[in-house]
Amino acid sequence: MSMSDSDSSSYASDYKNFKQISRERLLHEMLRSAKTGDSKSTWKVLIMDKLTVKIMSHSCKMADITDEGVSLVEDIYKRRQPLPTMDAIYFIQPTRENIIMFLSDMSGRTPLYRKAFVFFSSSISRELVMEIKKDALVLPRIGALREMNLEYFAIDSQGFVTNNERALEELFGDEENHHKAVACLNVMAMRIATVFASLREFPTVRFRAAKTIDATTMTTFRDLIPTKLAAGVWDCITKYKKTIPNFPQTETCELLIIDRTIDQIAPVIHEWTYDAMCHDLLNMDGNKYVHEVPGKDGGLPEKKEVLLEDHDPIWLELRHAHIADASERLHEKMTNFISKNKAAQIQHGSRICLGAIHKWSWST
Repeated sequence: MSMSDSDSSSYASDYKNFKQISRERLLHEMLRSAKTGDSKSTWKVLIMDKLTVKIMSHSCKMADITDEGVSLVEDIYKRRQPLPTMDAIYFIQPTRENIIMFLSDMSGRTPLYRKAFVFFSSSISRELVMEIKKDALVLPRIGALREMNLEYFAIDSQGFVTNNERALEELFGDEENHHKAVACLNVMAMRIATVFASLREFPTVRFRAAKTIDATTMTTFRDLIPTKLAAGVWDCITKYKKTIPNFPQTETCELLIIDRTIDQIAPVIHEWTYDAMCHDLLNMDGNKYVHEVPGKDGGLPEKKEVLLEDHDPIWLELRHAHIADASERLHEKMTNFISKNKAAQIQHGSRICLGAIHKWSWST
């Protein structure tokens, strides 16, 4: 989903892109907040589940986490070494399984960590809160218990996904059994709502209502998917008005929910942008591209990794451009680079590493 129609010039201004907002919330609201109050240890342990690890990795690098005083990142479901002199930051989903693991870590005479700062990716039920409060040994060892309401994957500066890979099957697969479809819609609605919790925006939710062909035609569950999703998002967001400080009390933007019937051609049209062509034609692992460059002193070729991410200004400039336009602009940059770089002039006519262009773009 797109968060904005801003072009690449926005990055040079004070405009905060969506990935930056997510990153700042994770680093400042969560990790940095654990440095204050009763927290005495300098270094901390960060404990996450499978989903929150992905949320964190989409917005932050390991260096960012380390800079905030985290020396170790652990999986809540793996056996961990006791560190009774260190504080722990838990970033987990508010599920019963996670709460059981957390209570197991912090209960008894010898807890795994000195103090726990617990941050949930979405709203926790009252029942699970009471489970935590019932444990008299764990309660004084809790330094924070907060709902982050951040359960989406910021894929770039303007977009996010809810990461439900089986949504198509669960929503449209079984006509008779709607339990999976309802559960899928609830998760999607909650995760979309957390986007607006991060943006501090209260949207007017608009959707395409189901229309029957005539009075004898039954409206199916599939017809009602946009309606049900809109209702789920609205229900979550209206609760934020009471639970999130400084959340808008009146609508500040619009959320438009539509389904594929609005545009049935797009899925079968090939994408010709620079971004799409890189993923189609290059052997990429996520946003990482590995290529070979000539070895030193005529030795064997060396492998170099390039991360096509928001910190790369050329990637930001060209990723949404048509491949023909991107090719022309790259040629202009290469020509300009060769004219200014003596080493490049010597090698003119031979293959020049794109990393040199990246290096040049940073220096200028």
